[in-house]
Amino acid sequence: MAEKKSGRLTHLRVLRTEWLTPHMIRVVGGGDGLAEFTPNAFTDAYVKLQFPVPGVAYPEPFDLARIRAELPRDQWPRMRTYTVRSYDEQANELAIDFVYHGDEGLAGPWAAAAKPGDVLMFGGPGGAYAPSVDADWHLLAGDEAALPAIGATLEAMPAGAVAHAFVEVADATEEQALASKADVRITWLHRAEGAELVGAVRALDFPAGDVHAFVHGEADAVRALRRYLLDERGVPKDRLSISGYWRRGKDEDGWQAEKAEERTRTQS
Repeated sequence: MAEKKSGRLTHLRVLRTEWLTPHMIRVVGGGDGLAEFTPNAFTDAYVKLQFPVPGVAYPEPFDLARIRAELPRDQWPRMRTYTVRSYDEQANELAIDFVYHGDEGLAGPWAAAAKPGDVLMFGGPGGAYAPSVDADWHLLAGDEAALPAIGATLEAMPAGAVAHAFVEVADATEEQALASKADVRITWLHRAEGAELVGAVRALDFPAGDVHAFVHGEADAVRALRRYLLDERGVPKDRLSISGYWRRGKDEDGWQAEKAEERTRTQS
């Protein structure tokens, strides 16, 4: 997994925003600060967005290492992890998609209010997954949080690749047009109608051959699919990219703390 470790951050200046659906906002940025960004080869490339705490005077230049050394923890910027939806080096543009739940949360409200000229700071990118060129077929499964990575993955697949994608969203208004040169079957699952991700993936008649799977999203659903794919389907661990991006009832700070506790218990 690659991720920029310096305390210096990329400064992205907002160029425009677009409401893709009633609850998904795309923020496209550029500017001279994007020269600090070095893309990687992963389609789940992610960045660590930094949101300054209001009222706190930060050192200039804005350096995370210095901030963490000099300021108390409650004054550190709030961090949120987001997938890079696309990066266009020639146009000097980078896009990030945000799920919006009204005034709830931190990053969503910021994206809804963002206007040209606003600055977004982030570290990274990191990442760990790109669709294997030698797989017989690909399985992609996730919810809104995983949708940017799923979209980027489908766009990266060449003609002749085969993929089954399952995406759980609130309702039909949250569906997006996803482009791909591959032979892709996309199944949209609507929570408002009782559809759910785990059952849909279990109901798939698995094609023959080697599968490369990407399963990311809500932690409980991801855990259930992990057991299913490893234990019942026999998918090798090295052919499965799987991660809980979030958990119901938890913001990112709470979810990251819970994951850290789980890791500690596992290691002890």
